[in-house]
Amino acid sequence: MRDTRRSKLRARASSSRPKRVQSAGRAGAHTRAGRGRPGSQVSISLRKSKVTVDSFSPGFSPSLSCGEIHKIFPDILAGRDFKKLVEAIVSARKHRRPVIFMIGGHVIKTGVSPLIIQLIEENVVTALAMTGSAAIHDVEIAMWGKTSEEVEDALQEGVFGMTAETAHFMNKAVAAGFERAEGMGRALGSALHEAKAPFIEKSLVGSCYEKGIPLTVHVAIGTDVIHQHPEASGKAIGETSMRDFRLFVSLIEHLRGGVVVNVGSAVILPEVFLKAIASVRNRGTRFWPFTAANIDMIQHYRPLRNIVERPTRIGRDSVGIKLTGHHEIMIPLLTASILHRLSGA
Repeated sequence: MRDTRRSKLRARASSSRPKRVQSAGRAGAHTRAGRGRPGSQVSISLRKSKVTVDSFSPGFSPSLSCGEIHKIFPDILAGRDFKKLVEAIVSARKHRRPVIFMIGGHVIKTGVSPLIIQLIEENVVTALAMTGSAAIHDVEIAMWGKTSEEVEDALQEGVFGMTAETAHFMNKAVAAGFERAEGMGRALGSALHEAKAPFIEKSLVGSCYEKGIPLTVHVAIGTDVIHQHPEASGKAIGETSMRDFRLFVSLIEHLRGGVVVNVGSAVILPEVFLKAIASVRNRGTRFWPFTAANIDMIQHYRPLRNIVERPTRIGRDSVGIKLTGHHEIMIPLLTASILHRLSGA
């Protein structure tokens, strides 16, 4: 009896064991799933491949215009993301949805302001947010046609940030805006207009004011050189920048279907954007889906987390894009591609 039972148990155990897969080196060893079995193989016709010839660059053609340069980008990684951003901006404007650019000071210093101004004039960019340093560089360009000092040299001499004309003009403009219950962006634009700034056509602040689109300036006390001067008013600076933050929140409230592009702000504007998103979400407003992009020479922590990732995970169908490159190359490429697509050429 015992021998019979043992024989039955051995038979059951033998039938439950998986059959050995044929050795990988033998013919007919291909399996459909494989599932990581030792020695198994899979056909390339069944394997999932991340890259195909369909996504390769089509190659250059002399007939391509400057605005079509993105057509020769491969549909892979950043090439695909660049085209995705162009299409998102074009689609947003065709459907009358907002396109908000947020810029840091280095954007002005790389000489691409005329391109962003062109996007403003062509009704592509519907609102602009900037840091205090961007506002300073922009105002200096508008008023005197030059900006950006040698920090180390000026610091050694004890005069870094002590340019009299810049501080006097901007602090006076901010104080006047405070009295008129204006935000900092509008106050600076008004001051440039009243001063008949000789280079105002190169100024983003001046262009936003003349076009009548929202311009918000977001300042942290003590971060900008004009704060070093005795005429700087913390009350005026704080209140006018706070008014701009509230205006920015109202813009984000209507972001659904639109695009936000952060260029060159590693800390201030990513934090401002996150707090604006939080404020709108707290009100129960649905602001998604939208596209959020960060363009910079280096992908820093805050832009990635606070612009590209966290906000786009709220709700469904939002898209986060990161593009790494120099402003003086990326902004011309982006501008040409957008305007060419919108022209219908």
